[in-house]
Amino acid sequence: MTYQQPAQPSPADQAPTGMKRLVPGLGVCLAAAGAAYGINLLLPGISPLIITIVAGMFVTNVLRLPEITSPGVDFSAKKLLRAGIIFLGLQLSLTNIAGLGAPMLLVVVCIVAGGLLGTLLLGRLLRVPPNLSLLVACGFSICGAAAVAGAAGVTDPDDRAEEDTITAVALVVIFGTSMILLVPLLVSLFGLDVVTAGKWAGGSTHEIAQVVAIGGVIGGGALAVAVVVKLARVLLLAPVIAVLSIRQRHLQRATDAPGQQTSRSKLPPIVPPFILGFLAMVLLRSFIPLPKTVLDAGSALQTVLLAAAMFALGCGVRIRSLLKVGIRPFGLAALSTLLVAAIAFLGILLVN
Repeated sequence: MTYQQPAQPSPADQAPTGMKRLVPGLGVCLAAAGAAYGINLLLPGISPLIITIVAGMFVTNVLRLPEITSPGVDFSAKKLLRAGIIFLGLQLSLTNIAGLGAPMLLVVVCIVAGGLLGTLLLGRLLRVPPNLSLLVACGFSICGAAAVAGAAGVTDPDDRAEEDTITAVALVVIFGTSMILLVPLLVSLFGLDVVTAGKWAGGSTHEIAQVVAIGGVIGGGALAVAVVVKLARVLLLAPVIAVLSIRQRHLQRATDAPGQQTSRSKLPPIVPPFILGFLAMVLLRSFIPLPKTVLDAGSALQTVLLAAAMFALGCGVRIRSLLKVGIRPFGLAALSTLLVAAIAFLGILLVN
């Protein structure tokens, strides 16, 4: 009987599978988030989310991560971001939001609805691709990159238009960060009082982190009111995503071939699980007296998860590709920023 030497495994067979594939990229993203969180503890004025987005852009355009990190980075951009959105709900108390009063809450609804519809109309006039216009509208009207990724998860679950998501996130970073400089300057120019300035910052700025930075620059009681107004906008992420999900279900059914029906498993849920988790956390914070240690731990976890996801999204922003999209998306982002800021400004003046 002849002895046969066992066949050597091929490189494909030796490739890590399952969770092992995710470890390198996941580790890099979490390490970046941890470093950014540490910097934020030392320098509270610098947002971990902004740090990680910029760091991700730097790494992918200057250093370039090894290919082995790709699965984990992709996982972070999707799954960790949704987990971060869930824990974001712990920041929202319905009591605090109701404390804004019915007129201000109506202004918040007008900001989100007007920003969404107005940006979509502007996108059509500028001939920006509809999917990109929708993502910009969500990001600029609701809560920045988290809203962009949340909307993309419903409208583009297979990442066929991933470039649109990356472009919209980059635009959120560029134009939202510019608001940190512009809003305090305009507040001083218009002579707004601290409370009005805080409401305007919360009603007009894209990211929560950017709102916090602006509130800190204005000072006084601006930060507290700015964050509450911004969180009221964040709360509207749930109904907007639900509407987009229903719309996506109708679109998929409309594109079915005659006699063919899309299976239920392929249709997006009316309310995605991460939005249900987000709402559950809001209700938990609103109706159960949670200890401060639990809220602090939830806030830290939410920051780390979103920061890791922002690093992953930043890794997808390639400057050369961004420049190739042309001037129109940048024009849309600029006009959307002005639109949201104008609706917020006029609404707050009317309420006051």
